[in-house]
Amino acid sequence: MATGTVDFFNDTGGYGFIETEDADDDVFFHMEDVGGPDLEEGQEVEFEIEEAEKGPRAKNLTRL
Repeated sequence: MATGTVDFFNDTGGYGFIETEDADDDVFFHMEDVGGPDLEEGQEVEFEIEEAEKGPRAKNLTRL
């Protein structure tokens, strides 16, 4: 599993991006894949990376 830090989070849209050394680009995530309370910028997370149409996307995301 990859680890990273939430770099950006849009609480209105429920999505954001994770900065990680495990991917060249920031990894997209949506709160529907996370569940629970909203994530905050700077929060550390662990996740798997899948290739989606628009680039890397986090799945099985958990808070650390």
